[in-house]
Amino acid sequence: MADITLGVGTSVDSPIRSRVRSPLRTNDSCRILPWRVADSLQPAVTVDLLSEAANGMGTANPQVLVDGGVENYNSDVDEVIESGLLTRVLAQTEIRFSNSLIESWWRGLEHQWHYLNELDSAETVEKLVKFYVERYNTHFPHAAFEGQTPDEMYFGTGDAVPKQLERSRIAARKSRLEANRSRSCQACEEVVAISS
Repeated sequence: MADITLGVGTSVDSPIRSRVRSPLRTNDSCRILPWRVADSLQPAVTVDLLSEAANGMGTANPQVLVDGGVENYNSDVDEVIESGLLTRVLAQTEIRFSNSLIESWWRGLEHQWHYLNELDSAETVEKLVKFYVERYNTHFPHAAFEGQTPDEMYFGTGDAVPKQLERSRIAARKSRLEANRSRSCQACEEVVAISS
């Protein structure tokens, strides 16, 4: 699978997707990397974000998973790919995977912000998306990572989280069992008394 999934916002139906450009997501940690807000599709923004993400990955020639949109296949993006900085992989053509991972992030962003807030300006969109991305990266636990957040996976700081969550689950279950078993009602007491 590719190292990065590119999700360029191009939907005119969505005020968020029509303004947010190229959120990049690491596939091993789900962390949202660079993104920008712009009023129009600008290939130079995609190029800047791809370059920034590739340079920050710490791996040689990471792969970027893209769909077949014009925002991913143009002369500006082609230059970055030809430079060897990244390898572009076309979803569902060159590989059988899709870009559904970034699409799921889009869905969360739209349902948690687009439908709940008035997006009256690019500044408002930028402020809300910045907050959402920060919270997503630092506070949203992922079941696939045993409760670790994208940042904990990306930076390798959440190794203790799965064991801590397991200890907490065990303690919570024990506490619930003790609380439930210590309660009694008149009907239960009568049944116990009869059987004794």
